[in-house]
Amino acid sequence: MFELPKYNEPDFKKLGLDDVDDVQMGICEKDGVVPENYHSTSMFPEYFKIEGKWLLPVDSRMDSCVIYNDDGTLNVVEQRNVVKGSKVILGRSEDGHEGIYVHSDGFVDKEKNKEKFQFRQSRSRETSYAKDYDKLYELLEYERDHGKIVFVMGPACAFDHDARLAMQSLIERGYVNGLLAGNALATHDLEAGVFGTALGQHVYSQEAMENGHYNHLDVLNRVRRAGSIKQFIEEGNVKEGIMYALVKNDIPFVLTSSIRDDGPLPEVIANTYEGQMQMRNIIRDATTVICLATQLHTIATGNMTPSYRVVDGVVRPVYFYAIDISEFVTNKLLDRGSLSATTMTTNVQDFVFFLSRGVK
Repeated sequence: MFELPKYNEPDFKKLGLDDVDDVQMGICEKDGVVPENYHSTSMFPEYFKIEGKWLLPVDSRMDSCVIYNDDGTLNVVEQRNVVKGSKVILGRSEDGHEGIYVHSDGFVDKEKNKEKFQFRQSRSRETSYAKDYDKLYELLEYERDHGKIVFVMGPACAFDHDARLAMQSLIERGYVNGLLAGNALATHDLEAGVFGTALGQHVYSQEAMENGHYNHLDVLNRVRRAGSIKQFIEEGNVKEGIMYALVKNDIPFVLTSSIRDDGPLPEVIANTYEGQMQMRNIIRDATTVICLATQLHTIATGNMTPSYRVVDGVVRPVYFYAIDISEFVTNKLLDRGSLSATTMTTNVQDFVFFLSRGVK
């Protein structure tokens, strides 16, 4: 049975931080502009000493500033979203002496022995992922009842018959509470539902269909005529697939745009910052995030996902998975600061199929 790891709160007395001064603050003089020497957050739990107490923001994300509210709470806010008059926490250190303490090992098992030298400490195409699958099955079964699972998807799963239906099954069985993607996933999933193709190739046989390159454009046109993906599905044009399952089970999704999008579908958000805000609204209370073969969406989501979440007053970890057949993509995610991610270098179509088979 899966059990959440216990969070080890920092012992400020033991750290010698009982007598440090309160953190410094500055006032925003203009909307969207923070004072010099502002503090920028990491993905880890961060404590701020205010009026003699160490406070932890309930909701965080990296590369943002911290606002102290009149009611004594803390908000982690993107710089562009601060407003004039806000009290912003100042300081660049992380060891507590300025009233700022970054707690990077709250979920680390300090009793676990680790050899100083090991072969194959990184994760690559040579890594065995059997144990990772087993742990993920247990995690998802726990999260279905106690958390929120968000998938971040590229179009790869829409290009394969079995993966597409496996993803539909996961949605219908309660293992998906939100989905982030671009225009391509939704377009080619709907194309598969209408024509049985993705970019003109049959999703099972991979045969190129005559005039198949028109299929996704025809689908885009028909959905735009219907006015929305939901209306297109409700009219009976599609009877299975990923978007079908999301609509029928009332699962929220956010589709954000690319400069190269065809169409796009009516729900695709063209404004970059509006898209980011809507993505963050989905991620804000996510406890497990699984990213499938979508480099830029994976990095973007990783950068707005903290390593912890406070649920009913309890600090718990946020589990973040990045699945891709390219080691470059999974390494890129780690390079961008998402240090708590679990990466698996494998075919995402196979991954989704195994995931659907492995959970109850």
